[in-house]
Amino acid sequence: MTAPAARRGGFAPLNTPIREWAGRRVWIVGASSGIGEALALALARRGARLALSARGRERLEAVCAACDAAAGAGPTAGDAGALANAAVEPAHRAESPAPAGVLALALDLSRAGEIERARDRLLAAWGGIDLVVFNAGTYRPLRAWELTAEAVRETLETNLVGTMSGTAAVLPTLLAQGHGAIALVGSVAGYGGLPKALVYGPSKAALINFAEVLHLDLSPRGIGVFLIDPGFVATPLTAQNDFAMPALQTPEQAAAAIVDGFARGDFEIHFPKRFTRALKLLQLLPRPLYFALIRRATGL
Repeated sequence: MTAPAARRGGFAPLNTPIREWAGRRVWIVGASSGIGEALALALARRGARLALSARGRERLEAVCAACDAAAGAGPTAGDAGALANAAVEPAHRAESPAPAGVLALALDLSRAGEIERARDRLLAAWGGIDLVVFNAGTYRPLRAWELTAEAVRETLETNLVGTMSGTAAVLPTLLAQGHGAIALVGSVAGYGGLPKALVYGPSKAALINFAEVLHLDLSPRGIGVFLIDPGFVATPLTAQNDFAMPALQTPEQAAAAIVDGFARGDFEIHFPKRFTRALKLLQLLPRPLYFALIRRATGL
């Protein structure tokens, strides 16, 4: 794989930009709602060849059907990034009644062996993988006095252990190919301590660290690593919050930002910039000032 060309007046992108999606084999784990569903629809419109995974088969198959319809309709006027107008390349189905063109692989990342079985079915159908997006996650808003061992296990098993295990399952294929990419969905909650993200935040902080080390190891071997750090996005998970969420975006806006980030070859795709940059700046402050500003902003 050739090195990414330098941007005008800046550094070279850390990943090979992904601008053409027609026929590209993309596996999205965590695709039944929110950002994962919106990203699947956006890539279907661009002609990507999709495999979608989630725990709930009924909802997963509904998203597969929507992606097939989106592929036929082509890109929408509101889609951002480079567009490829090819139809989705049909995929052979592996034990799935989902509509033709999209491979449905129901799985639970927290259950041992499920990601490996899904990978094997996918490889039997496709022969290889170009991009894997690990978007599966869970969130439980917690204050310190609400912390339980069960909440810790559930969150870390899905957000961290499941994603790391999934990465371990697909890496041999990508390394053998000598090309491809992994995208990990983190969160700005991983930047620093935020109220109610008592377990969620640390799980995402660890994922950010994991992505950085992956990039150091895999970039010289031709494998891209993308870290996606959204701000607040209106999803079933964030609907649990009982506070005003600044710079709240729709899943469709999030998907457009992700596609744009792929097209630029960014390592970290974070959005909306006005919010994420402010949070990054907060991390440069002395801790007493940081805590004071967070308390003032949240009313704690």
